[in-house]
Amino acid sequence: MPDHPQSPDSPHDGSGDEPSGSGLPAELEEVLKGLTGGTIDPEMAKALKDMGIDRVDPAMLQMMVGQMQAMFASTDTDPFNVSLATDTARKTVSAAGDAMVGDAAARQVAQAAQVAELWLDEVTAFEAPGITTHAWSRAEWVEGTMATWSTLVEPVAEGVGRAVGDAMRAQLQELGDGALPEGILPAGMDPSALLGQVEPMMAKMSGSMFGLQVGQALGALATETVSGTEVGLPLVADRSVVLLPANVEVFAEGLGVDLDQVRLYLAVREAARVRLFSEVPWIGPQLLAAVRDYARDISIDTDRIESALTAVDASDPTELQSALQDQLFRPDPSASQRAALARLETYLALVEGWVDVVSERATRAHLPQAASLGEAVRRRRATGGPAEKVFAGLVGLELRPRRLRDAANLWAALEDRHGQDGRDAAWGHPDVAPTAADLDDPLGYVERFGASADTDMDAALDALLRDSDGDAGDDGSGNSGAGDGR
Repeated sequence: MPDHPQSPDSPHDGSGDEPSGSGLPAELEEVLKGLTGGTIDPEMAKALKDMGIDRVDPAMLQMMVGQMQAMFASTDTDPFNVSLATDTARKTVSAAGDAMVGDAAARQVAQAAQVAELWLDEVTAFEAPGITTHAWSRAEWVEGTMATWSTLVEPVAEGVGRAVGDAMRAQLQELGDGALPEGILPAGMDPSALLGQVEPMMAKMSGSMFGLQVGQALGALATETVSGTEVGLPLVADRSVVLLPANVEVFAEGLGVDLDQVRLYLAVREAARVRLFSEVPWIGPQLLAAVRDYARDISIDTDRIESALTAVDASDPTELQSALQDQLFRPDPSASQRAALARLETYLALVEGWVDVVSERATRAHLPQAASLGEAVRRRRATGGPAEKVFAGLVGLELRPRRLRDAANLWAALEDRHGQDGRDAAWGHPDVAPTAADLDDPLGYVERFGASADTDMDAALDALLRDSDGDAGDDGSGNSGAGDGR
């Protein structure tokens, strides 16, 4: 077919097929026909072209169409699409580079974990829980932790879904005759009557959108995190020591420390965290509950979302997605959220502060570069480590590294005064564990903890002596038990 000039308004589909008349790309036209019963109203097509949909890069358009088709074909009714989140996360790590872990790397991780357990036996009262070891790829970390992530972010997804539904309901109720292009609705139909039909579709769209956000966030996190629980949460269901060899190597670059030492140091930190979650059964559930309590009360500012959408180029999906992400997950916390946030920050600080202290004790006599590695971990944390990034991206909160230093100081002071057994005994019950106020006054907590322990010991000794005195007086002879013939 000979080339000839084509006016901007000439219908084309960009695929070489016979023009359809709508002027929209063929892929998008097929999706719209499926939604509208096989016809596309010219006014609707014009509105889409005015938004620039026909100028979108073909590869990007194909991806968008694929996501739309998957979304409408999905029967998932959960607050967010977990399958889509998992698939997106896996694609994210694949794009960044990922490979299965070889046998040699797996053996190195297993050996490092075994040595780490031996060193930890010397510096903590907590025992290893009979754990296994995993050397995971980035994709395997996504698969192995997604179940926990889905329970954590589900309240946020529910909040997003409610916000989208409320905004749509308000806008439809305000619409009147002539507010929509002619032909989109049957003649005389009230736009608000669409609500019942459109809400399920919007709920599915909201769940898919949030699934994409979660998948991208976790995919990015998987390219950075060095172990199964580096974020400070019990993400690994089987209490295994998990390292990601590829990310460990990236972390080691530029440190000037032998890779074997880096692997051992990180194995010690991970094994310490696993011991803590295993031996202190209340701390893991408290951490997860604090995240969910914060997320459950989340409020979405629809005015800010609408304002953001009007300020971006609708033909640029990347810009649109960025605007939504920035606006969705930066809520002003309520009183209950501030309380949940305080608990979460305190518990995370206590966990990581304890891990800091125990890891330093376990490695200082064995790893020549232990101090340098500890400083590298602190720098990574202070500049926004995995925990800060993932929480900020998923539930709209940022953690304060300052609390971690306060917690490490408290655990060190407690150990100095009461020994490592006394230090670990402070985890015995939530009522005796340090609080946020104790992080501000660690020496005061150390004094009170010691006094409480002494009082409990004195009470137990008094009870033992009273029981002994009572037994001694049973036969009137002053020789307890002497009359039983033994």
